[in-house]
Amino acid sequence: MNVSPRETRIAVLENGQLMELRFERGERVVGNIYKGLVQNVLPGMDAAFVNIGLERNAFLYVGDILPEGGDAEEPTPTPKRSELRKRNIGELLKIGQEILVQVVKAPRGTKGARVTTRITLPGRYVVLMPDGGGLGISRKIEDRAERERLRQIAQKLHPHGFGLILRTESEGKTEKEIGQDIEYLTQLWQQIRENIAQAHAPALVHRDATLLYRVLRDVFSSEVDRLWIDDPEEYEKVHEVLKVIAPALRTRVMLYDKPTPMFEQFNIEKEMERLLRRKVWLKSGGYLTIDETEAFTAIDVNTGKFT
Repeated sequence: MNVSPRETRIAVLENGQLMELRFERGERVVGNIYKGLVQNVLPGMDAAFVNIGLERNAFLYVGDILPEGGDAEEPTPTPKRSELRKRNIGELLKIGQEILVQVVKAPRGTKGARVTTRITLPGRYVVLMPDGGGLGISRKIEDRAERERLRQIAQKLHPHGFGLILRTESEGKTEKEIGQDIEYLTQLWQQIRENIAQAHAPALVHRDATLLYRVLRDVFSSEVDRLWIDDPEEYEKVHEVLKVIAPALRTRVMLYDKPTPMFEQFNIEKEMERLLRRKVWLKSGGYLTIDETEAFTAIDVNTGKFT
C-alpha cells in the first residue's frame, strides 16, 4: 500500500508478479447510497435520470429498479433482470419522486453516475441486501460439506426481511464470526435508515468504505503473506481496523521504511509502465493496440511478425 497526498495505490503481487492494482484519487462515489429525486423519465430509453446531488444527474435503467417490497412478512426472491426489463418505467417512476439509489458506476466524461435501487451492504464474510432476495453462498466455495455447513449457519442467522449472501471469505469461519459480521451490517443499515429519515433529497445518506477498508475487507486474508504499508499513519489505521475484523492477521502487516520508494523496490512502477503501454506485444509475434474513448475501448488485433 503506497500512500501519498495525491492518491493511494494498492498492488497485489503473486510470486513477485503484479496481479491487481487499485487506485483511489479524490472522492469516490461508487458504493455510496443517496436519497435522490427523479428528474426525468424516458420511456423510449427504458431509463430515468435521478438528481443525487452530484454535478450531473445519475442514470437509472429499468432493469436496475427493484419492485416495491413493502413490509412483507417474508423476503421475496429478487426477480430476474429479463423480467425487470419488460416493465414500463413510466409506471414505476414519476418526476419529483424520492428514491433510494446506490452508485454502481462512477461518472465519466460528460456522463453521470449509473445507479441502482438494489442496495447491497458488503461485509467481510457476508453481503446483506435490505430489500430481500433470499439466501445464497459464493460459488467459489465448492466443497459440498462446507456449503451445507454454511447454509445451516446462514439459515439460523438469516435476519428477517433481508437477503443474505455468504462470501468466499466465509469458508471455514465459525457461526460466531459470521454472526458478528451480520450484526454489524444490520446495525449499519439501521443507521442508514435514520439518515434517510432525516435527509432532504437529494442527499448522501451513506458513504462507502475507503480503499483501505475495502482492501482489508475484500482482499486481505490468510492467503496473503504480507501487507506492506509505507505510511506510519495508515499503518496504525490498518492495525485498528484489523483488531475488529481479523485480529489474527495483524502480525502480517509490515511498515515499509526503506529510502527506496516501495513501488520501485518491488518493481511495481516498471510493471505498471509496461502494462499501460498503448501497444502490447504477444508471444506469437502479433500485438494489440488499445485506444480508449469516452464511449468505448477499442482493441485492434494485429498479426505483426506472425505473418
